[in-house]
Amino acid sequence: MFHFKRRAYALCSIALLLAAVATLSAARVAAQDKQEKTEEPPFHEYKGVRIGMTLDEARKKLGSPTDKSDKQDYYALNDNESCEVYYDDSKKVYAVKVTYLGGNAIPVPKNVLGIEADTQQNGSLYKMLRFPKIGYWVSYMRTAGDSPMTLITMQKIQ
Repeated sequence: MFHFKRRAYALCSIALLLAAVATLSAARVAAQDKQEKTEEPPFHEYKGVRIGMTLDEARKKLGSPTDKSDKQDYYALNDNESCEVYYDDSKKVYAVKVTYLGGNAIPVPKNVLGIEADTQQNGSLYKMLRFPKIGYWVSYMRTAGDSPMTLITMQKIQ
């Protein structure tokens, strides 16, 4: 009887170990799949403007800026939406920030990041994801309140 219990415990231990290994393997594969799916976020350009594009190309896509310089362009697109495009020393886009002040055309976090943003205790949202394979990060931030402000930023990893 004693040997039977030891053998049963040993078999149960082996079964639990195999189940744990299978679970860890499945989790690792799922993490790899998720990472492969997020090599580029859904928000990888704004109205055709991408990281690395020249100043002239960006202005051709967005039109004439409300305020412009060799380092930054500001576009007041309408009462609810504005955009800032930042240029490096070689006059290439290294960051794009879009600001929404209400309205119905605000993208949801999943359409920007590919996943949901973290909800804070006060009701605001925030999430930043790095995409090292393509060389930039994307963030989504929405303030709390009845008239929230939403900022979507993509910036070259320095």
